[in-house]
Amino acid sequence: MTRLSKRVGPDAETVGLQALAFVAADDALIDRFLALTGMGPAELRERAQDPVVLGAVLDFLLVDDSLVLAFAAASDLSPEAPMQARRSLPGSTAESW
Repeated sequence: MTRLSKRVGPDAETVGLQALAFVAADDALIDRFLALTGMGPAELRERAQDPVVLGAVLDFLLVDDSLVLAFAAASDLSPEAPMQARRSLPGSTAESW
């Protein structure tokens, strides 16, 4: 018998896009993200749906618990959702606990 997994909440790319919108809505956050990644605004717009970029956005949020909590509250997600999404995107080095 095949066991079907039960999906709860949005998929990883959707969470990544929500995170990108959250970061882009704050001038200080988007400026810091662009400075850290070396991307310019045009490149970010062009690659906004790239799973690697979405993973980078989640990595950016995940270094600061207060950002994770603010993002989760603003997006109506659990505080664990960004880390769960990050694990599913390319380039993740997060270990499963």
